[in-house]
Amino acid sequence: MNGPEIDVEVAPELRLFVSHERRRGSTPVITDGSSTLGHVVESLGIPLTEAGALVVDGRTVPVSHIPGPGERVEVRAVERPQRVPGAPLRFLLDVHLGTLARRLRLLGVDAAYESEDIGDPALAALSARERRVLLSRDRGLLRRREIWAGAYVYSDRPAEQLRDVLGRFAPVLAPWTRCTACNGELAEADKDAVRADLGQGTRATYDVFARCTACGRVYWRGAHHARLEAVVADAVREFGGLGSGSPAG
Repeated sequence: MNGPEIDVEVAPELRLFVSHERRRGSTPVITDGSSTLGHVVESLGIPLTEAGALVVDGRTVPVSHIPGPGERVEVRAVERPQRVPGAPLRFLLDVHLGTLARRLRLLGVDAAYESEDIGDPALAALSARERRVLLSRDRGLLRRREIWAGAYVYSDRPAEQLRDVLGRFAPVLAPWTRCTACNGELAEADKDAVRADLGQGTRATYDVFARCTACGRVYWRGAHHARLEAVVADAVREFGGLGSGSPAG
C-alpha cells in the first residue's frame, strides 16, 4: 500500500489477531487510499465478526468508510451480550467443535454441527441458508463474505468455549430438551414405548425416558448423568435458564 497514513489502535481483546508490534497501542498503517476501513481491519488479521464499533476521530463509522490521511482509528471489540437481529438465535459449528456442539445441545441451544468436513464454502452457504451464527476457530472461514453471521471461538478448551459462547450471545437455556447426537427436540417417552430399545439392565433400573423426535434416540439418566448435570448446573447458575429435569441418556 502507498497511500494515506492512519493511526490504528486495537482493543486489548482483539490484539491476539494482530502482529506483535501492533499490540502496544496506536500504530501507523499505510492504506491505498481506496480500500474500505473494513478491508484495512481484515488486512491486519482481525475478522470483522470480532470487530465492534469502528471509531474514527471520535465518531463511529461503518465498515465501508474510506480512511483519510491522519485519521485516528479505534477498533473496538464486540459488545457483550451480542444481539443478532433478523432470525432466531441458532448456531452452526465447524468440524473441530464437536464437544462444544454437544454441550450447547445439552443446554437446549439449537446447534447444528457437521461431523464430516464439508469444506468452508459449504459451511458458509449453510450459515447463510439457515441463518445460523457460524462458530469457528478458523479465521479464514470467518472472513468468507457469504456467511450470515459468525464468531471466533477464542479457547481450545470445551469448558471455556462454552462460557465464551454463552457469555457472548446469551442464548435462552432449556436443558435436557435437545438430542446431543442430532440436535433434534426431545419428548417424554413411555417406558413401554421404548422397551425394545433398552438393554435388560436399563429396563430394570430406570423408569423415566425421553426420545428424540428426529432420530429416535432414547435418553435416560444413565451412569454419566452426574457429569452432565454438573455442566448444566454450572451454566444455568452463571447464565440462567428455563429449568431442567428431563432424562440425560
